[in-house]
Amino acid sequence: MKKKVNRREAVKNMVVMAGGIPLIGNSISNLAANNIKANPIPVTPLGNRDIKNPVTAIVLGAGSRGNTYGNYGLKFSNELDIVGVAEPIEIRNERFSKKHNIPEENRFVTWEHVFEKPKFADAVIITTPDDLHYGPCMKALAMGYDVLLEKPIAPTEKECRDILALAKKSGRIVAVCHVLRYAPYFIKLKEMIDSGTVGELVSIQHLEPIQHIHMSHSYVRGNWHNSKKTTPIILAKSCHDLDILRWMVGKPCKSISAFGNLKWFKETNAPKGSTNRCTDGCPVESECPYSALKIYHRDRDYTYVFDFPEDKSKHSEFILEQLRTTNYGRCVYKMENDQPDHYVTSMEFEDDITVNFSMEAFTSYHGRRTRIMGSHGDIVGDMKEFVHTDFLTNKVTRWDVNVEDVSNYKNSGHGGGDYALVSDWIRAVNKQDPNLLTSTIDASIESHIIGFKAEKSRLTKQTVAVDLN
Repeated sequence: MKKKVNRREAVKNMVVMAGGIPLIGNSISNLAANNIKANPIPVTPLGNRDIKNPVTAIVLGAGSRGNTYGNYGLKFSNELDIVGVAEPIEIRNERFSKKHNIPEENRFVTWEHVFEKPKFADAVIITTPDDLHYGPCMKALAMGYDVLLEKPIAPTEKECRDILALAKKSGRIVAVCHVLRYAPYFIKLKEMIDSGTVGELVSIQHLEPIQHIHMSHSYVRGNWHNSKKTTPIILAKSCHDLDILRWMVGKPCKSISAFGNLKWFKETNAPKGSTNRCTDGCPVESECPYSALKIYHRDRDYTYVFDFPEDKSKHSEFILEQLRTTNYGRCVYKMENDQPDHYVTSMEFEDDITVNFSMEAFTSYHGRRTRIMGSHGDIVGDMKEFVHTDFLTNKVTRWDVNVEDVSNYKNSGHGGGDYALVSDWIRAVNKQDPNLLTSTIDASIESHIIGFKAEKSRLTKQTVAVDLN
């Protein structure tokens, strides 16, 4: 007599026999991968033991990213010494200067003030808003500084190409913060593609789930809500993805077609009776998933954007005041936002390799999902782990990584890529060798050009050729 199998077990058995792992939900390990022992993805410990004198750097912009890269110097003071800062928000300037023991004479309000002083450091770390990347980068190169440049490189293709040209002319090192190239997870994926583990690469499907609250926070209410004042979301959010796809393919992109628009976060979808601010007694506030009161005040999520007073007893009222006076308290349906909340691109690379990329706001989860398909195998991953299936042997191998458990990677975002990037950049500057980087301006500019062409395709509804010259 056959044993009765319930539906869940039947589905599981089907997946195990097929060797396939679905790319849905919060993890790829829900089904077959549960029965496969994971191999740890190798992680190189951070720290450059051969550096005798720390690289000195000035940080332009003491916000979230400026603190992320600057904090590396607190952990590895023998490698990086932050000696100056430019930041117009007084409390940020004060706190950053105190943390890094920056003398008064090296504290500046804006980036322009830094360059009024003769060169006083090895390098400049540019973490200003997107539309303030071009000016300080060009000036830093002209004055002989090496540069760590937050992505995107600049808001326009011409400005990106100008920075590349001046970097080549000046001979300075410019590393672009395409941090995913330095994440152990993506390094291992590229290694497997390059080694022929999947045979000849045929196609890649890649998903960036922004997560619905993150979308409302950064691209509806936040600093990047208006593409004309910053950069299009395909660059502001997804140039990481375009870059990692180009890097993994290892060949030039030939053409691209893109589609997407702003579908949900607009006034026509505002609930009846909704107010301009969530703090204005909005009658539907308690029923809205994007309620600012819920996100920032009750759940205390995404509050890193607020410069809290030292007295914690005042934090609650401080948040409410921010919601009454800044964009973070405004109704998501009544902002001046224009960034698409869903965006798909289809790309053709050299040697007939195709890539599909989708950026989606309306997900309950974060974490990029990737399917790599080759002539002799495929890989399915979600940035925490990936599963490789060999077509010849049907052998299924699971790899996983948790960099938070690895010494020195703690608090490094983007799967460990943030600190790993800074570590490699310090070595490159110290030894004056750009070949120690994988995200030089030369390598990174191509993905930006792909992004600009994607936006042109989306707006014109035409397939656009990608010309790198």
